[in-house]
Amino acid sequence: MLQQFFFVLIVRPLVLIVIGLNIRHRERIPLKGPAIVVSNHNSHLDTLVLMTLLPWPLLRHLRPVAAKDYFLRNRVLAWFALNIMHIIPLEREVIDRHQDPLAACSGALQSGDILILFPEGSRGDPEQMGTFKSGIAHLAKRHPDVPITPIFLHGLGKALPKGEAILVPFFCDVFIGEPIRWSGDRSSFMTSLEQGIKTLAEEGYRPAWE
Repeated sequence: MLQQFFFVLIVRPLVLIVIGLNIRHRERIPLKGPAIVVSNHNSHLDTLVLMTLLPWPLLRHLRPVAAKDYFLRNRVLAWFALNIMHIIPLEREVIDRHQDPLAACSGALQSGDILILFPEGSRGDPEQMGTFKSGIAHLAKRHPDVPITPIFLHGLGKALPKGEAILVPFFCDVFIGEPIRWSGDRSSFMTSLEQGIKTLAEEGYRPAWE
């Protein structure tokens, strides 16, 4: 209930009115789980925007995957991340070799949830795409039948870039790609995923930020 109030009263007005979105290929958004949504990552707004794109009845089944050490570093942030955003905390560094860092993600997919993942890991500079990490490939290999929808976000890195706390209203674009699945090979899968998001970026090409 708290999550629904938060998204109805705060997130949706923020995303749809204050920022404003131009969404391309909305019909490609997954309408049920299990599924995985992956995107480039430049702003804290990225997760909120992606969660507003999916159908309202799916809200309680959306599970953003986020670094445990960042979101659980204090009680207030930890409570918000776990109870309102319903994140899956991910260990960035696994010390125990018997530990399975993707166990919670796999469990969520088996329960029919939709994961939101940022293959770059941490937020990058505004509108600059970083190198994708291979964690998504390991997850796709475990769940080869789960569709993975690539999304390219443009403009959120200017609206609320890394290290800034003041939101600047800035019209943003969302480009949604065709879903892909595990190809059987990690290298070809990662290439396909990166190329899919780069192709979406080129679809809405704009000059680099000055």
